[in-house]
Amino acid sequence: MKTDSLILLPAPCEVRLGNAIVPVDPGGDVEVPEAAGERFRRAVGRWLTAVRDDFGRLGKPVGGDESKGRWFLRLRLAPEEVAEQGYTLTIRGAGVVVEAGDEAGAFYGLQTLRQILRQTGSDVPELSIHDYPDFPNRGTMLDVSRCKVPRMESLYVLVDRLAEMKFNQLQLYMEHTFAFPGHETVWAESSPFTAAEIRALDAYCTDRYIELAPNLNSFGHMERWLRHPEYHHLAESPGGFIDPWGKKRPVGSTLKPNDDSIAFLDSLYREFLPSFTSSTFNIGCDETWELGQGWSRPLVEEKGASRVYVDFLLKIHALVEKHGRRAQFWGDIILKQPEYVAELPKSLTGMIWGYEADHPFEQNCRTFNEARVPFHVVPGTSSWRSLTGRTDNALASIRSSATHGSRFGADGLLVTEWGDEGHHQFSPIGLPGIAYAAAVSWCLDSNRDLPLADAMDLHLFGSASAGVAAPLLELGTAYRLTGKEIPNGTLFHRLLFAPRDELGGILEGVSDKSLHEADENLAALSRTLSQARPACDDGDLIVEEIILNIRMARHGLRRGLAHLARKSSDRTALHKDLTEITASFEYLWLARNRAGGLRESTGHLRGTAEGYR
Repeated sequence: MKTDSLILLPAPCEVRLGNAIVPVDPGGDVEVPEAAGERFRRAVGRWLTAVRDDFGRLGKPVGGDESKGRWFLRLRLAPEEVAEQGYTLTIRGAGVVVEAGDEAGAFYGLQTLRQILRQTGSDVPELSIHDYPDFPNRGTMLDVSRCKVPRMESLYVLVDRLAEMKFNQLQLYMEHTFAFPGHETVWAESSPFTAAEIRALDAYCTDRYIELAPNLNSFGHMERWLRHPEYHHLAESPGGFIDPWGKKRPVGSTLKPNDDSIAFLDSLYREFLPSFTSSTFNIGCDETWELGQGWSRPLVEEKGASRVYVDFLLKIHALVEKHGRRAQFWGDIILKQPEYVAELPKSLTGMIWGYEADHPFEQNCRTFNEARVPFHVVPGTSSWRSLTGRTDNALASIRSSATHGSRFGADGLLVTEWGDEGHHQFSPIGLPGIAYAAAVSWCLDSNRDLPLADAMDLHLFGSASAGVAAPLLELGTAYRLTGKEIPNGTLFHRLLFAPRDELGGILEGVSDKSLHEADENLAALSRTLSQARPACDDGDLIVEEIILNIRMARHGLRRGLAHLARKSSDRTALHKDLTEITASFEYLWLARNRAGGLRESTGHLRGTAEGYR
């Protein structure tokens, strides 16, 4: 192969290619530093097994007895010479050498070497790589509270993928999906994680140099608790509230900012935090929409909403410190009055989130930088409320967050995969955003224009000829063909789930021609994907999931076209199609996820189907 055709995910900071080809044999000996701990030795063992499996898939044998005594790989720790989490990878005639500043850096060097061998087999180009991360913390956050709670096996597959892409943090966004003793009413139907499962996942992550950071919303987004009468006394507005869009919400979502709520959170933290070894704790505290509409109205009228918010945030922060953790919190509320950022303690980390391409990351990062308060940038995959993704928007948002986060000294980048309104997108829809975030959080300069489709096919889908990534990326731009863009969503999703009496407003300014063009594009992408041949273990499932999401989007278009044409006669066919979609959705959901939340998620589909009767 040509030495300049190597594609790595993420691309390293600096690669120098020589002219020679170096034969290597994964059956040879591996030198592990004497100072290396058991975790690293286990990682090397798993890595060797994986590389030898890769060679088997390439049809290349691994050396037998003749390999013994020949060096394949030397691993060295040189903390004074190499940056933290960094490594150098050298391939010369004498073999392969990885030098690292710490065990994590050596682990990352191994991931790069595996990706090289995946492409070259035993004939490796002479090269040297000097590599280290832009951001010390590079994470993914998965929403496990909006219906979809993954099975443990699914999380293990995800962690292995994240580790190869050099992520070093995973957060599971939780509201109610942990089995808190004594609170069965809240989580009984959600198939929650148990403490034992979290401990097992924590250990699995730790073995792969990933920190499983606890994440539990602790102020806003408490509706899963506050809807139950037993918890009404903790609600700011137990009878509901008016949200920022003027819509009446039937139950409260925000804790009242008082000592009773602190005592309640303290009791939850005592049960939740011991299962995690991480010293980090994301306490949420975003979108406290009804603050001042209920219990705290007198306080807000006297002091202002931001003052009341910050005072309670600081009380939660003190509670987190009592539990020996360092708190992160979502920065949306405090940025409404950014002068309050300067009051925050330096042991509190702001999570600056924004999911549109034009989000003001530059302004928000500058605010935290000037206040000398630690912060992370938090873009998203733009997959939720979309069915097909908004990949172009996601990549632009992620790139902007990395650019301004790096410029203003962010401590990390966390890419989020949410599940708003039923979590109807399957996991492959968010993979382009996750992969690109891995790349630009590691080294923005090398990965800004990464050939993402080629990198994903090779390193996520198992083969350069997998044929999945290019149509998946194109799918993430299909929403634009409708001629109407929806903030934080797509017209496909709105047309599938909106009540019938709202369709007229949603379709205002939309032509049947644009809907037909979008449908033709989706049909073509579905045909292309049906020919894809990913070589990863879950490859067939990945293709099925994407194709079903396309079918769901096309059903939304059919519903929209029927409304524009005033064809009530189409309802029988639409009902039949959606019934079949729902059955397939249930089947594919259970392939990766637990049953809890499925009835709620499919309830959105059944609601649309009932409208056809």
